[in-house]
Amino acid sequence: MLKQLFLASAMVVAVPALAQDGATTKPTAPSSAPGAASVPQEPASADPAQAAATTANAQAAATTTDQVSTIVNAEFASYDKDGNGTLEKVEFAAWMDALKAKAPAGGDKPGDTKWNDAAFAQADKDKSTSLTREELTGFLGASVKSGAD
Repeated sequence: MLKQLFLASAMVVAVPALAQDGATTKPTAPSSAPGAASVPQEPASADPAQAAATTANAQAAATTTDQVSTIVNAEFASYDKDGNGTLEKVEFAAWMDALKAKAPAGGDKPGDTKWNDAAFAQADKDKSTSLTREELTGFLGASVKSGAD
């Protein structure tokens, strides 16, 4: 359910960015100049729709991860109440509860201590009892990616 929450939150941010990106991105032809670096190209798919969908999924995943990082960097300080550069379990729980409160109905409810504790344990990769920006970004990014699958 949290995966859907993160995906929905990321999409709220992603849709306008993707719309702008799609309107301005133009494919470039590979360079054939001598000494130019050669970038391996994927073989052309027999099904153009499948090839387009694969490319779109890869771009969306990269964009979503970048957006998660942007959101974490923008909001981290507001939840890091003691200003030590990491989130303790209480600070993390406050952030997750705020995200859950913004989610469409049917998701996990804010204030679910058991869920918050389990999510914190999963996000705290180095078991330091606090989360860095990188740990939080990795946790939320993985949740968004797996929710998109």
